[in-house]
Amino acid sequence: MNWYEKLNKYFPIEEMKSQEHMETLLKEKPEMYHKDESQNHVMMYVETKDFIFIDYLWVSSQTRGKGTGHKLIEKMKKKNKPIILEVEPINYEDSDTQKRLKFYKREGFQHATSIGYKRKSLATNEVTEMEILYWSPTNESEESILEKMKKTYKEIHTYKDEEIYGKSYEPADKVLTIDDEKTDNILEFN
Repeated sequence: MNWYEKLNKYFPIEEMKSQEHMETLLKEKPEMYHKDESQNHVMMYVETKDFIFIDYLWVSSQTRGKGTGHKLIEKMKKKNKPIILEVEPINYEDSDTQKRLKFYKREGFQHATSIGYKRKSLATNEVTEMEILYWSPTNESEESILEKMKKTYKEIHTYKDEEIYGKSYEPADKVLTIDDEKTDNILEFN
């Protein structure tokens, strides 16, 4: 099974980029979009001068719980930049969603509680809500995380979308929002 098949088998269709999209990013944005893979893992990620965005992280079921995911996250943390990722909200009928959130919490990630992320899937035409998690070596604000997510959305998620999918994703400002009231509450508790 190749790297794309591994990801496609594991992630829901509404979260997946097409193979053409990912291969185009790898070819046309090699300074930014990367693939780290072995027989037991696939990690697709974005790296800019000031942050990392983990697009997909898959670890084979045979090696889960043996430190592979931890080693990959540690490798990213050593770059000393904020790390951002998207996760599905907990679905109590799908234990993998709970395990993923537990894993990222153990790795020191926190929820960006003031950031809303709702994107219409070009594959299913359904709106998918995701949660943003992040880890930061400094005290990164959620406003800063939002700006980094918008950059990722514009430069990666929607890259050549019309050419590849025949239609465009919604604009970043419609998909990614911030709840100022929640931001104010976060500041009060810090």
